[in-house]
Amino acid sequence: MTVRVLLVDDQALFRAGLRAVLSAEDGIEVVGEASDGQEALQHAAETRPDVVLMDLKMPVFDGVAATRRLRVQSPSCQIVALTTFEDDELVFEALRAGAVGYLLKDVAPQRLVEAIVAAARGESVLQPSVAAKVLAELVRLPHQAARAASAAGLSERELEVLRLIARGASNKEIAAALFLAEGTVKNHVTNILTKLEVTDRTQAALRARELGVA
Repeated sequence: MTVRVLLVDDQALFRAGLRAVLSAEDGIEVVGEASDGQEALQHAAETRPDVVLMDLKMPVFDGVAATRRLRVQSPSCQIVALTTFEDDELVFEALRAGAVGYLLKDVAPQRLVEAIVAAARGESVLQPSVAAKVLAELVRLPHQAARAASAAGLSERELEVLRLIARGASNKEIAAALFLAEGTVKNHVTNILTKLEVTDRTQAALRARELGVA
């Protein structure tokens, strides 16, 4: 299987270096280049790559926004952020936008090739330092959710219901998922709306995301 790769970076010299490295590898074909996120969307539609190597800080249309759009436009395409920056906010923005990987530009060529092949299979590929950040965040999130729920006055059960509301589940679907009577779920939903001081499920879902519990 040949992995089709699109290179997205605003530095022409860096793209040329990437192309040279990847073109020397069996099983990888560079199908195009783009200098910003807008070009990336156009070239992805035309070339249908398996993997996009995406710089994040670019003019016109940045890599995070382009990643978010590509996940809708080309859902079968896997995106690996390849950047100089490692600040926490950018890491999580890229991953939330739909990137399956996050590598720094000083990555060893062979590691980059392995990451591209893994990403094409849908596997997550993270720089070790980035993986540590992600693991720390996964450990922190349950505690954050518990604190947010407590601050809003939600019970543990109401928190479970709120998470499902945020995913778009109906009362019937929530009842089935939590093994509750539909009437019980309706009561929980009413309590949640009251405690969050919102008027409908859409507002509750938005509030859940603001609290970091969705």
